[in-house]
Amino acid sequence: MSVDLHHVESGPADAPPLLLGGSLGTTTEMWEPQVEALSAAFRVIRFDHRGHGRSPVPAGPFTMADLAGDVVALLDRLGIGRAHYAGLSLGGMVGQWLAVHHAERLDRLALLATSPYAGPAGPWHERAALVRDRGTGAVADTVVGRWFTPDFAREHPGDVALLRDLVAATDPEGYAGCCEAVAGYDVRGDLPGVTAPTLVVAGAEDPSTPADRHADVIARLVPGAGYTTLPATAHLVSWQRPDEVNALLLRHFSAQG
Repeated sequence: MSVDLHHVESGPADAPPLLLGGSLGTTTEMWEPQVEALSAAFRVIRFDHRGHGRSPVPAGPFTMADLAGDVVALLDRLGIGRAHYAGLSLGGMVGQWLAVHHAERLDRLALLATSPYAGPAGPWHERAALVRDRGTGAVADTVVGRWFTPDFAREHPGDVALLRDLVAATDPEGYAGCCEAVAGYDVRGDLPGVTAPTLVVAGAEDPSTPADRHADVIARLVPGAGYTTLPATAHLVSWQRPDEVNALLLRHFSAQG
């Protein structure tokens, strides 16, 4: 059963709708570096995944179908038939699921620092058990430590602290349930059937989803996908390289056809 996702809107109400789905352990705040630029051309709709931020926290485990179903329900609630979608990490996994299973609801798709397959399920179940036992603060430093390159982290300690606090504040059951959704996720066999025009963006120094094992695979499997790798950038590409990412997204979502 879907839940009513918390969302925040900006931009003209009559502009093309653009959904933004964030990383595991974040809220709508993750997209602050994108809001001003994207809201000039789009009705930007940021949302919190179930179990995150101000969205409801149903009992886990969750599936990727659950997370994508919540997005479809949000579109229905807002009276939106089709929308653009950009997702990073977990949000990108949700975007791929939408493109495969709810293609009629997507116009164009952007997949940032994400994967078509999260690897062995064991570590994800272990992380879920850890946060249920000790809270999300137990993983916050390790998680955010992979989001930025060391140079960026040294030069922007306030950014690191803000995002670390977002992860630590995430409801343990919500975080764990989403870990379990990731653990069972694999759309590699479905991506050749994706019809939404797709942009793939990766960080060249991303230790969470290394480009050669994740973004490269998506770009190879999705017909006609565009692909950009940002140098000297880790996992949270939208935060570390906002100007470049904003330009890429504006160009992709403004394209015709």
